[in-house]
Amino acid sequence: MTKLISISPDNRISKLGEVDITSETQVKEAVSNARSSFKQWSRLSVEERKQYLEKIYKVFDSNREELAKLESMEMGMPIEESLIDLDSGLNYFKWYLENSERYLSPEVSFENDTELHTVSYEPIGVSAVIMPWNFPFSNLIWGIMPNLIVGNTVVFKHSEETPLVCKKYEELISSTDLPEGVLNFIYGDGKVGDILVHEDIDLICFTGSTKTGQYLYKVGAEKMIRVVLELGGSAPGVVFEDADLDTVIETVFINRFGNCGQICDGLKRMIVHESLVDDFISKLESKLESIKVGNPLEEDTNIGPLVAQRQVELLQEQVKDAIEKGAEVVVGGKKPDNLDGPYYLPTILRNISKDMRVWKEEVFGPVLPVITFKTYEEAIELANDTQYGLGSYVFTKDSALGERAARDIKTGMVSINGAFYVIPQDPFGGCKMSGMGREHGKWGLRELTEVKVIAKYK
Repeated sequence: MTKLISISPDNRISKLGEVDITSETQVKEAVSNARSSFKQWSRLSVEERKQYLEKIYKVFDSNREELAKLESMEMGMPIEESLIDLDSGLNYFKWYLENSERYLSPEVSFENDTELHTVSYEPIGVSAVIMPWNFPFSNLIWGIMPNLIVGNTVVFKHSEETPLVCKKYEELISSTDLPEGVLNFIYGDGKVGDILVHEDIDLICFTGSTKTGQYLYKVGAEKMIRVVLELGGSAPGVVFEDADLDTVIETVFINRFGNCGQICDGLKRMIVHESLVDDFISKLESKLESIKVGNPLEEDTNIGPLVAQRQVELLQEQVKDAIEKGAEVVVGGKKPDNLDGPYYLPTILRNISKDMRVWKEEVFGPVLPVITFKTYEEAIELANDTQYGLGSYVFTKDSALGERAARDIKTGMVSINGAFYVIPQDPFGGCKMSGMGREHGKWGLRELTEVKVIAKYK
């Protein structure tokens, strides 16, 4: 049997271990197990399913530090950010447990003296869940737990970049009394995922690249099943003339350079009023020069390595293209001299034009292009000049202006002055090439169900 070899992106750690790649026969068996267990699992009440899932929550919580360390070793996230990933995932998990029954209970849609109509939210069936590597624990929770709590059974494939982390998740869940077949783990790259989605499934939940999402949308269409897609993003950050630059800098640092810039809805294109651009760049440059790039297991590290060398190579190609077309490197723009492995220095680029790859493509790393505007109309045109529509960021002291911009920018989520929209209560997702459907909140839970109307006479 072939293996997934886990190699840490930090060369000082090297090979971490290996996991067996799931064969086609084993994928079929996993789907069959999920199908067989669906009838019993779906007939449990939400409260009964919660009793099983609460035990999983507790076992994850009790292993928080071990899981965070493994995340940092396997995909390069600084340890402090890995701990935040664990805490965030647990926070979402807790919210699902505390609120699902409320949002999945039947509702009265019509009633008069003789009739009563109710709307119920029923499980769909077997869900194929495929998640990426950038936030290993949160992605697991986001993909699996809402499906299980609504009554679907799951076949889950994590990224081939984080097999050991996923194997540990599987071991911890297996230590609880979750019924056999309700949750099934498979391992491998996109070939294994492709086998999965062509099996007897009822729902596809995918987070990842737009190209793969488009392919899965076609697979779902042929099978006439629902597809929930959270895909790429190139979030604009619009800084109006009256913005508080201290707030802007803090938000930009977290949302562009956190997790080494490997965030789907991260702030990826800065659109700054021409009167503020010099001050903005100067302040952000000072911030970046004060941080530490290095070993992800050291607590004072702000930016670790990217997940793999291919990510660095893509960044280098995108930055080279920008420089050749006239961009100026303010800071960074290269690998650090003193670190081996897929490291890349946090980078600011100015003199950006719309024909550059760093503007047109998703940049999944610590590189920030900065462009200027004069008028409101120009700012909105630049913000919407992308195939993506996931997140966006607006900065202004004028509340009416902020809300106007939020309405005019075509994305699924908008942050005004750094307000954090990634919380369990809010729907997460985008428009255009950033996907379809929503995760989280009552909207995300109901996305994973069949909506049924029952009309009767009293």
